[in-house]
Amino acid sequence: MSDSRETSQEAADPSCAPPGRPARAGAALRRIAAVLAVTARAAPGTVALHAALTVAVGVVPVVTAWLTKFVLDDVTRGVTGRLVGLGAGLAGLGLLAVAAGQGLRFAQAELDRRVGLVMKDRLFVAVDGFTGLGRFENPHFLDRLRLAQQAGHEAATRALDSLLGTVRTGITVAGFLGSLLLLTPVMTGVVLAAGIPVLWSEVALARRRARMLWEIGPIERREFFYTDLLSSVEAAKEIRLFGIGSLLRGRMLAQRRAANTAKRVMNLREIAVQTGLGLLAALVSGGGLLWAVLAARDGALSVGDVTMFVAAVAGVQGALVSLAGDAAQGQHTLLMFDHFTAVTTAGPDLAAPERPVPLPRLRRGIEFRDVWFRYSADHPWVLRGVTLRIPHGRALALVGLNGAGKSTLVKLVCRFYDPTQGAILWDGVDIREVDPAELRRRVGAVFQDFMQYDMTAAENIALGEPSTLSEPDRSRDLLREAARQARIDQELMALPRGYDTLLTRMFFMEADKNDPETGVVLSGGQWQRLALARAFLRDTCERRELMILDEPSAGLDAEAEHEIHASLRAHRDGRTTLLISHRLSAVREADLIVVLEDGQIAERGDHHSLMAAGGAYARLFTLQASGYQLSADASRTTAEEVA
Repeated sequence: MSDSRETSQEAADPSCAPPGRPARAGAALRRIAAVLAVTARAAPGTVALHAALTVAVGVVPVVTAWLTKFVLDDVTRGVTGRLVGLGAGLAGLGLLAVAAGQGLRFAQAELDRRVGLVMKDRLFVAVDGFTGLGRFENPHFLDRLRLAQQAGHEAATRALDSLLGTVRTGITVAGFLGSLLLLTPVMTGVVLAAGIPVLWSEVALARRRARMLWEIGPIERREFFYTDLLSSVEAAKEIRLFGIGSLLRGRMLAQRRAANTAKRVMNLREIAVQTGLGLLAALVSGGGLLWAVLAARDGALSVGDVTMFVAAVAGVQGALVSLAGDAAQGQHTLLMFDHFTAVTTAGPDLAAPERPVPLPRLRRGIEFRDVWFRYSADHPWVLRGVTLRIPHGRALALVGLNGAGKSTLVKLVCRFYDPTQGAILWDGVDIREVDPAELRRRVGAVFQDFMQYDMTAAENIALGEPSTLSEPDRSRDLLREAARQARIDQELMALPRGYDTLLTRMFFMEADKNDPETGVVLSGGQWQRLALARAFLRDTCERRELMILDEPSAGLDAEAEHEIHASLRAHRDGRTTLLISHRLSAVREADLIVVLEDGQIAERGDHHSLMAAGGAYARLFTLQASGYQLSADASRTTAEEVA
């Protein structure tokens, strides 16, 4: 093997790593700072309004209790001079409480909208910045990306709500404890001491609940997988044909039962703890009330003082429970926010050159120099020392059995991955030294796993050259020319709305479902030709220097395949082309045919030299040709029998 540099392909990627245990205080403070920074930038005015209303809501109960005490004391003493003012104050506080509550609901909804928009944009800017495909083919990263999308929608605003809720309840607790301290220092100590186990128990429950959610995460993902299978159109045919619906449903329900069992255990634990805390609260409240009544009988407390004492005890106990709940919710949402942070701060997945080298125009060709590749250190080698050259202006065909490494070579030349060892040179320049966007701008391609976009026919083609979307009327001739080359123009013109027909049925209301003009679904072969049209448009608008054709006719019938390959031969004449096909009749006219076996080059040459050599290519070609001959003989025999 070459001693060329190892790439980062096998290096650990933090964005794909499973989440760890909840972090300690320092990390929590960093999370909180990150959440505040995001929300403050997204909606500074709304955050300020939210904070002001939160303080108001925290102060109102304490002030209300004091005004009530003054009213009761004045009434019992027969003092009426300030009753009107106190009553107005209570009424004003009631209005403030209602207005603050409504304002908080609006502020929370507005934060959800604004922060959600900013978070989604930031997340997908980061995702779009990933150069390669490695993360998208890593299940850990896909799990993290799904959780990051959830976090981007709600975690930041919920974390802010929890933080401000903690401030609100802290104000309420401080106000009531101060009030109690003025009435009775001893009972203040008792109430505070009784609140400590409440707070400790709620926080402990929150941690256990968060741990339970981590543990059942894989179970719920498996349940989601089976649910998606049972409800997707892609799987519907096989599920019904093979009769596996009940099997998949059983597995889905088994996962749900396992998750339910874990949640039930957690609920029972919460009930036991909450019951114990309720008994403790009842003892403190009951004992405190008895003390207050006896103190009032002895003249140590007034009626207003008793009312204030009862309100303060209940307020402290309720606020401590609320405080623990806010802390628990905050902890959970901050953990969710970790997924968002991991994705958005992951950085490039492939090494990016600090100073990209200009990519020269392709004059000599593309060279694979002793290329080795595997997807990770735990995977087997996919390519083993591949050395070959695609001459400029010539067509090179890759053939071989499934898993031989053909599609992997395509991924490498597009720089979706980097070679584990070795190098790929574009006119002598290592493609790792150039800007990936510039490299891909020079490449046109039709992939075997082409996309079917739920857009109009025109948009499906125009995506091959996005600049045509800005001037659809002026670009229509270009779109139609690309469609004609792909032998799909007449079929698109025959659609209910021609090129403006939506090629999906998923976006319509119930009233539209029987209207054929609202959208149609193409056949597999039609979609394949639409993908070809997309590639032709890309090459028409700006002549690409490398054309990649990965099974360009796999979904077509024999007649359509013949037409498409005739068009492709004319289109690629004089162009540098990399062609992959299992149908060897489609590659026989290539200038050079390379046979891959187990990630290595087994043979190379043109069709005639490889047939003369009698090796793997000749065996495969003869096998396919004999199959066609047998089919033709069978067709003639059937025709003669009918005659």
